[in-house]
Amino acid sequence: MQDENLWIKEITQGSETALKKLYDSYSTKVFNTVLSYTKNREDAEELLQDIFVTIYNSASTFRKDASVSTWIYRIAVNKSLDFLRKKNSQKRFGLFTSLYKKDSGELAIEQTDFIHPGIKMEQKEDARLLFQVIDTIPENQRTIFILTQIEGLGQKEVAEIMQISRKAVESLLKRAKNNLKKELEKMFPERGK
Repeated sequence: MQDENLWIKEITQGSETALKKLYDSYSTKVFNTVLSYTKNREDAEELLQDIFVTIYNSASTFRKDASVSTWIYRIAVNKSLDFLRKKNSQKRFGLFTSLYKKDSGELAIEQTDFIHPGIKMEQKEDARLLFQVIDTIPENQRTIFILTQIEGLGQKEVAEIMQISRKAVESLLKRAKNNLKKELEKMFPERGK
């Protein structure tokens, strides 16, 4: 914790060595978080770089009222959500021009399957379906679910990252789980019995 604050101070003075130390400490966690949003390794790698460039460029704005990890996760979540909004906007814009193949009239867009790298082989199919369903819930519920249930962060830290109360995190997490349960029961009515 003390080292991290020192690294931030050194980054504000232009230290790439301090940035590398911070990167080495957080890159895997941040990558996994970003990957949970993007579901694409290349996009996640690009976002990871963007996040650490942002950290380097905005280190002077870091306020010590939050922990360094909270600040980093907040940047990662915001960048991920911005990325998804931009991607969805681009999809809508280009949807009508690229939806169908001109010659055959067949759909030109295929849905890609996402498998999170942290999932055990025998659970990959269930995980793929879960990530599809996670995409259907509201953004704030999705963020809380990803950070608490997939990344394993505590509710207090998630509250700080999202800048909401811990009670709000509890409530949104409960709603997220209920919404996910409803969607999964629709997909697999036989599993609920």
